[in-house]
Amino acid sequence: MTDNRNTIIAIILSGLVLIAWQYFYNVPQMEKQRAQQAELTKKPPQPAASPSAAPQPGSAPIPQASAPATPANAPVINRAAAIEANPRVKIDTPRLVGSISLKGARIDDLSLVQFRETVDPASPPIELFSPSGTANPYYAEFGWVPAAGSTARIPDQTTMWEQEGSGSLTPATPVTLKYDNGEGLTFRRVISIDDHYLFTIRDDVSNVGTAPVTLYPFALISRHGTPQVSGYYILHEGLIGYLGSEGLQQYTYKKIDDAKNVSFKVTDGWLGITDKYWAAALLPDTTAQLQARFSSNLVGTVRTYQTDYLQDAQTIAIGGTGSANARLFAGAKEASVVGMNFPIWGFGGYNRELGLNHFDLLIDWGWFYFITKPMFLALDFFYRLVGNFGISILLVTVIVKLLFFPLANKSYASMAKMKSIQPQLQALKERYPDDRVKQQQEMMEIYKKEKINPIAGCLPVALQIPVFFSLYKVLFVTIEMRHAPFYGWIKDLSAPDPTNLFTLFGLLHFDPTQLPLFGHYLALGIWPIVMGITMWLQMKLNPTPPDPTQQMIFTWMPLIFTFMLAGFPAGLVIYWAWNNLLSVIQQSFIMRRNGVKVELFDNLRSTFAPKKVESKT
Repeated sequence: MTDNRNTIIAIILSGLVLIAWQYFYNVPQMEKQRAQQAELTKKPPQPAASPSAAPQPGSAPIPQASAPATPANAPVINRAAAIEANPRVKIDTPRLVGSISLKGARIDDLSLVQFRETVDPASPPIELFSPSGTANPYYAEFGWVPAAGSTARIPDQTTMWEQEGSGSLTPATPVTLKYDNGEGLTFRRVISIDDHYLFTIRDDVSNVGTAPVTLYPFALISRHGTPQVSGYYILHEGLIGYLGSEGLQQYTYKKIDDAKNVSFKVTDGWLGITDKYWAAALLPDTTAQLQARFSSNLVGTVRTYQTDYLQDAQTIAIGGTGSANARLFAGAKEASVVGMNFPIWGFGGYNRELGLNHFDLLIDWGWFYFITKPMFLALDFFYRLVGNFGISILLVTVIVKLLFFPLANKSYASMAKMKSIQPQLQALKERYPDDRVKQQQEMMEIYKKEKINPIAGCLPVALQIPVFFSLYKVLFVTIEMRHAPFYGWIKDLSAPDPTNLFTLFGLLHFDPTQLPLFGHYLALGIWPIVMGITMWLQMKLNPTPPDPTQQMIFTWMPLIFTFMLAGFPAGLVIYWAWNNLLSVIQQSFIMRRNGVKVELFDNLRSTFAPKKVESKT
């Protein structure tokens, strides 16, 4: 009975890991490959019409698509040419460079100079925003819309603003833009930026005309074309916001395509569009009443996505002024910058500085944030001490082992006792060779007498699972881990080991992973092999299971895990290998303390020793 139960437990654990790997890694990888293949067969992208425009108060109080600023069938133009096409105000900060177009006063040209496309520091910086007319337009826009029936001329995406004074937008020097509608309304926009990723926009309107005017402040972020996403279930990419009492709202591009648009009327909210590592978000005043919306529109042949909000109307009397404040986050989702709420310790960032409503959720910490966040904080703490995230992973692994030592100690002690009673169990088989029921009864009596829990050996593996997935989540979603090097050939802990056994580690110049059907299994780097060896050593330290099915499972498990983890981030594989090695040391120590011989080397010798062939007489 016990052997069967152990077999079932081992099969279930192995099956759960295999299913998780298939669901979280293999399926998304195949979907990603199919998407890339489909992308290659597509025609060159066509620029969409500008979907951003004045919100329409009354029957449609949220920004709507309008007449195109660029014809839908116009050819795609080079990003540099699109930037040169209109006069601009330069943006120059330690982290952001780009420009603001005076046509429409859009923030539509941003690059993140501290982050590169690849691990090569000479590779191009990450381009976040791009103007209309390019292959992937992405921008933010702010302004006013008139009340229904108003004939007042309000600046829109085609309006040419002028800069008061000269100079670039820097953390020390804000810029002021001006537009006079010639009918008594003068619009001024003051834009400032900090030394990270926060734009602050103040819009003022003065009325020296002949009649009062009612205007609604609005802000929007618009993105043309459906972006390529990672495709992993554990990561949200798409439209996101924390909208007052409505809480966290997340819409993938597919989900908002189906819904078309979703509206909210809330206070104390923020909303935007997020990628894996980058995001753009509107951060209105926390006391502002918002009519917020997520939307997807088909403009010409291109799908456009927009997050926007409309605030309450302001009536500007003759001789009076109106004002509206807005903020834009556009940059990398760094935990120390975005903010990270945690009861004991964490980063304040914009979340705390601006009193925002759960802005830390812009980073997808997942359902198990209570494990993921401490894991990240621990890794970040040691990184700040040693300057290498790989070493930080090794140190955190030691801390985790110490935290779980009492439980693991009991487990390994039970396993040591199991090993010590192996002769008794073997004697039972010889005494009752044909009576399985009697064997089980006597075995249970021995377990009871020796106070042994036969399934205690599963505990160390079970304890690793939440730590494993929390580390996987941290490596996968946090930008701090992106392009973080270890030593030697590991230049990016968040990417798989780049070496490959099946190319003889670079001697053969072909890519076996491109082979059909099983190619994605043919990526086996040095660190996954090291991990497999350490796991095999740990298995050899344990007593051989008496059941043949169990023996087969535990014999093949290291090889299966080696191939399974080969495509996972290198940092995760390094953690698992180091954890296995620490477990071997810990288990050997406990076995010696319990008077049980450590037969690791004996078992290794027997594995490689030639099998004796019984002679027939």
